[in-house]
Amino acid sequence: MPDTDRPGLKKSNNMPNISKNFYTFVIGTFEKKENIHYMKFIVSSAELLKGILAVSKAIPAKSSQPILENYLFVLDGSQLEITASDTELTLRTQVEVESSEENGQIAVPARHITDLLKELPDQPLSIITTGDSSFECRWASGTSTLPYFPAADYPSITTTDDTAVTLTFPAQSLVEGIAGTIYATADDEIRPAMNGILFDIDQDSTTLVASDSHKLICYTTKDVKASEKASFILHKKPAAVLRSIIGKDIENVEISFDSKNAVFKFDKTMVVCRLVVGKYPKYRDVIPQNNSNILRIDRVQFLNTVRRVSVCTNKASNLIKFDMTHNSLELSAQDLGFSIAAYEKVPCQYDGEDLTIGFKSTFVTEILSNMSCNEIVMKFADSRRAALVVPSEEEAESEKICGILMPIMIS
Repeated sequence: MPDTDRPGLKKSNNMPNISKNFYTFVIGTFEKKENIHYMKFIVSSAELLKGILAVSKAIPAKSSQPILENYLFVLDGSQLEITASDTELTLRTQVEVESSEENGQIAVPARHITDLLKELPDQPLSIITTGDSSFECRWASGTSTLPYFPAADYPSITTTDDTAVTLTFPAQSLVEGIAGTIYATADDEIRPAMNGILFDIDQDSTTLVASDSHKLICYTTKDVKASEKASFILHKKPAAVLRSIIGKDIENVEISFDSKNAVFKFDKTMVVCRLVVGKYPKYRDVIPQNNSNILRIDRVQFLNTVRRVSVCTNKASNLIKFDMTHNSLELSAQDLGFSIAAYEKVPCQYDGEDLTIGFKSTFVTEILSNMSCNEIVMKFADSRRAALVVPSEEEAESEKICGILMPIMIS
């Protein structure tokens, strides 16, 4: 069969026959391949690096969808939109480009482009697609050729629907609330709701709650209210990402959420999170209301003492024992298997019945180290029921945060 009669080839009287998969030159012009995503723009290398690092935490280490190991670049005029996703968490930001000639969208290998930009000093960087599977990064003294993949292969990002609730959260309160609760989340395959932070939104305040059944932490802010009661559970992974990327210069975060997803918007960044499906336990029912044995103590001094004494705890139980009498607290720990023990008395104010109670030392350390007050108050009922940990009434955050700590049996 003559070449000109083969399917897929274009017949021309003035030039050789070539496949439609390549340029067909006709009288000094050419036709563009349908599967090339043309793009050409100039951007600051430092700004581009800043943009991709802002979304890089959503790139999965390994994925069943290799396309997710890429950044999605979408150029529209002077704005370059950069997206990274693992389908559960999506991060998207915008970078201002210095000039653009061809709009388009391509998926760019995350590791290669990140490693290249980290090695470049700040300078104008030209990014130009050169074929159906590669693009060039050109800077003052060199060029790098990298592969790209069709943007059509990148999964679509689902946000919220028409039922979404929208509210504004002061950025630093959100960061503080996540930081003050995330360490209390669980790793529970049976109860996935415990692996996240509950946002309990009411008409006069919002409370962030986390618990692993051994300890429970609540952070309450009156700066966030809603016309109707609502709630959602944010998994601890996107919560940790939010905490790390919200800068101190950000004033407010706009949050919208429905039954499946939550969207956080601030500055030029958008975070889309798949919410945890499940019902959170009625946490308010377990907060002690009438614990009458009251311990007041300097938080930092108490924390340091717990750390010293806990060196000698049994590594299986991490048991540290509290012996309290009037204005006296003695902490002790021992591991009979290694013949080690420690005890220390701590200055305090204690008003209540003589009481001996045991706690897991690592839980006590976590709660104390994640509070920022000068003095804390611990309230006890007896040796078997949960203790309440709060900042003293004189502290500005006294109504903002509280912790509940379950005791362990002393043999």
